[in-house]
Amino acid sequence: MTIPASFIQELIARADVVEIVGRYVQLKKAGANFMGLCPFHGEKSPSFSVSPTKQFYHCFGCGVHGNAIGFLMEHAGMGFVEAVHDLAGQYGLQVPEDDASPEERARAAGQRQKQATLTEVLEKAGDAYRKHLRQSPSAIDYLKGRGVSGEVARQFGIGYAPAGWRTLASVFPEYDDPLLAESGLVIVGEETDNGEGKRYDRFRDRVMFPIRNVKGECIGFGGRVMGDEKPKYLNSPETPVFSKGRELYGLYEARAAFREHGYALVTEGYMDVVALAQLGFPNAVATLGTACTPEHVQKLFRFTESVVFSFDGDAAGRRAARKALDGALPYASDVRSIKFLFLPAEHDPDSFIREFGADAFARFVNEATPLSRFMIEAAREGCDLGSAEGRAHLASNARPLWSALPDGALKRQLLGEFAELVQLSPQELGELWAPTPAARPAPSFRQQGDDRRMGDTRSFERRHGGAPTPRRLAAGRVLPPGRPDVAARLLLSNMAQWEALSHELHAMLCDLPGEHGRLFAWLDSQLHEHGMQPWAALREGLRGMEFEALAERVMTGPDGGPVPDLEGEQAADAVRELRNVLDYMLDDRLKAQQSEAIAAVGSDPRALERYKALEARRLELRRRLKPDNPDST
Repeated sequence: MTIPASFIQELIARADVVEIVGRYVQLKKAGANFMGLCPFHGEKSPSFSVSPTKQFYHCFGCGVHGNAIGFLMEHAGMGFVEAVHDLAGQYGLQVPEDDASPEERARAAGQRQKQATLTEVLEKAGDAYRKHLRQSPSAIDYLKGRGVSGEVARQFGIGYAPAGWRTLASVFPEYDDPLLAESGLVIVGEETDNGEGKRYDRFRDRVMFPIRNVKGECIGFGGRVMGDEKPKYLNSPETPVFSKGRELYGLYEARAAFREHGYALVTEGYMDVVALAQLGFPNAVATLGTACTPEHVQKLFRFTESVVFSFDGDAAGRRAARKALDGALPYASDVRSIKFLFLPAEHDPDSFIREFGADAFARFVNEATPLSRFMIEAAREGCDLGSAEGRAHLASNARPLWSALPDGALKRQLLGEFAELVQLSPQELGELWAPTPAARPAPSFRQQGDDRRMGDTRSFERRHGGAPTPRRLAAGRVLPPGRPDVAARLLLSNMAQWEALSHELHAMLCDLPGEHGRLFAWLDSQLHEHGMQPWAALREGLRGMEFEALAERVMTGPDGGPVPDLEGEQAADAVRELRNVLDYMLDDRLKAQQSEAIAAVGSDPRALERYKALEARRLELRRRLKPDNPDST
């Protein structure tokens, strides 16, 4: 679906970003703007500013910024189209769908209405379950016995489904309403003599955990028995609003805690999530009776760049971790952290913390197994590395795991580690797994020095068959392409690299002055709205944009034709090229922020502290930069 740019502009102009943000953040008037505590990172002093005149929010602490649509995407985890529809609905606007037929529009409208109606039915049932909990001493005693306080029970909306077969008939007078069955609340049995199926409540005599989407809407339930009956857990079935393979229990409640604690902790059950929130770890979520999927991992990485999977240390826990590894590999980029935590067999997170304390659990999390190590352990399981056959078996096991990783430094390092285990050179193993063109001779020391002084833009010419198209000045002079040009070329050539970048780098590129910043902001919106696209599709989307000429220029090769596709070693070179160029740009940005901090020392008591933190960042960054590059000092 394509949403006209004119409608987006109208929507942003009509929306009040102060009102939208104010629903989630407590704001106070401060001069012409409003200030509050940033919802995207933990802080004690407010540095989150919302401008009613610019219709923009910005955090001076973590750098996050955007408009009303951006806030819904970042804070509520919505996709671009979903955020537009949500915001438009708040202001009574109908989102135009230029490329949809009348039948498709009617079908989409009907689907949205059905989803809204099912959510209303589930919310009503949730209210009833919470009322029943207050009237059930046994359910209250069970929760108290598990250490759940009333405050946490309210936070998660926990309720109780009584033991009767048709308790919901008192909540929904029309008990034969098809919506009750479609929402998963009621089961319809086989038809009787009168042609009607017997109806009864799906959840009976269970503690009820509402499952919420990222907007906080109830989309399903999980019910847990209070004794030893089977099944211990019972989930809502798949419905138009609920899919176990895409939803995570506790995600709505944990979003802000991800940023405060720095990671998301994925556990195996509802009670783990609730107990961890009670014990000081509100950043926990759980899968819903299914293995962790790539969709789960992708959703988590919309909120954090560090994920820790927690499993029991037994064989079943190892099998579950292996499935989680498969789901996580495609998203294990160089700027993300994925770890695997294996608890002692006799413990779950709740019992571990109660016996050893929260600090011990935090240390345990910090020392969890990195993805790279667990990946190697999984590949070598059952392989006798003392024999050629065993090493060949290891190579066979490792190949699909390694191939699933995105290109980057981590993938290159793991190739070397696997090569050492199977007693081949990295080049031999790389050729065995994915044959690449013969390596080119390394550039001379003089050439390397030239590359460093140019921010590696000259190396682009040698590696990719031609320099980026230069910008022409008056009197025929030519200005070499700048780093933003090189970054634009590499990202438009390989859109997947945009998703692999950190939030900080996204902000840096979108904040660039003029057309470059607007081009990168547009590229970000294209990813949210349409997903990954090749250059040909992106080029069509650029028609009429003010930065169309810029994009066309950087994507034109020296021969006047389009930039050729990069494959094999050239594609890997392009990834390194992008990382290098962005490092230089980030160093410049940090240097400018240092200058601002120094200028504010007299009026801002925190300015010096901010300067020192920036200096630490620059020192860390300069370790990756070339030592004789004049711009890195």
